Amino acid sequence: MTTARSWWRRGDNNLRAEAQAAKDAAGQAFYELDTAQRGLEISIETISAVDDSPEARRALAGFRTLGERIDQVSGVYIAAVDAHDLDRVELDPATAARARDELTRAKDELVKARQELDRFESGLAPLLGKAENQLARLAPAREAAKQSLVAATGALDAVRAAGLTADDLAARLAALGPELTKLNEGAAKHGVTETVRRADDVRREAEAVRAAAERLPDQAAETDKRLVSLRTRVQALANRAEGVTPVLSELRRRFSVACWQDLQHVPEQAGQAVRQAEEALAEARRARAEQRWADASAQLAAVRTLMDDVDGAVGAAGDRLRRLNEVSKDPKAEVEKTRFAIRDAQRLAMQGRSTPEPRHARPLDEAVARLDHAVAALEGRHPDYWAFLTETAAVRETAHRVVTNIREDRAAGR
Repeated sequence: MTTARSWWRRGDNNLRAEAQAAKDAAGQAFYELDTAQRGLEISIETISAVDDSPEARRALAGFRTLGERIDQVSGVYIAAVDAHDLDRVELDPATAARARDELTRAKDELVKARQELDRFESGLAPLLGKAENQLARLAPAREAAKQSLVAATGALDAVRAAGLTADDLAARLAALGPELTKLNEGAAKHGVTETVRRADDVRREAEAVRAAAERLPDQAAETDKRLVSLRTRVQALANRAEGVTPVLSELRRRFSVACWQDLQHVPEQAGQAVRQAEEALAEARRARAEQRWADASAQLAAVRTLMDDVDGAVGAAGDRLRRLNEVSKDPKAEVEKTRFAIRDAQRLAMQGRSTPEPRHARPLDEAVARLDHAVAALEGRHPDYWAFLTETAAVRETAHRVVTNIREDRAAGR
């Protein structure tokens, strides 16, 4: 009997050891699953703090579902552990075997849940990488924004010390105050994405203010230079405009109405433009004194436009008289210049051909006829020399156009 009892005792101990081993294995699986779940929870919190996209919301929902599954298998494991006291002295073989089997099943379910968790975590890699990148940007973005504000403030102080008020830039910098307050409140209140965006916005605006402040001394000097230059130009144009009236008098006296009628309003237009330019200059000087740089620049641009418009008209009167004097004394030079242009085009049209292309020959023949008609029109008592000059210029343009067309055709192999 003693021998038989010893044999069963050894069997009991083996079952107890197997149950204990199953308990230890299940405990290890539970510990590893719990540790992995805590790590995954940190990853999910990282993603949720940064990303509110549909993908991120689906990941959060998936994590909750997975958490329910883990809670279920963990509950089974805990229930199995609580149900069996493996340290009890009188542990019958059936109970030990049942404990071993239940704990082994619990361990297997814990392992499966861990595998599901690992697969889920692997699928989060893109979202987690994106979120971590955003988080990595947070501190540098906030620091860059603050450094840019410091630099902008310094640049503003420097130009004010130089006597430039820069009120508009100061207002832009002051407008960043509320944004800086929110930036200091941090991501815990406003979220990582919003905080990074705000930091980038503050940095860009502060850098723009700094750059504008650093440009102010040069802008002031350039404005002063333009004021002097344009004032000189307006005065010069006013003097030139006074010379238009005698030029027109000579045109009226020596040439037909058609030669000068388009210029008769030039003195009035020039005088009005000069007055408008002087008013714009005065407004530009006021804007400069008040350091309204944009207004000063706009007024100076208006002065330049007025001068450009009138400068050509004032110069046209003197140029008209010069050209009319030349052609009235010797129209042959204009005729020969025009005939040369026609002949040059005709030679090119005949080059390598027995007859020219009709589409090239026709406009050249018409040009010859137009030139002859223009020359004949000079034989009247009061020839319209301006019409003559206009027509010869048009004839030369026709010849030049034909030359261009021929060269383009030949370059294309036509």
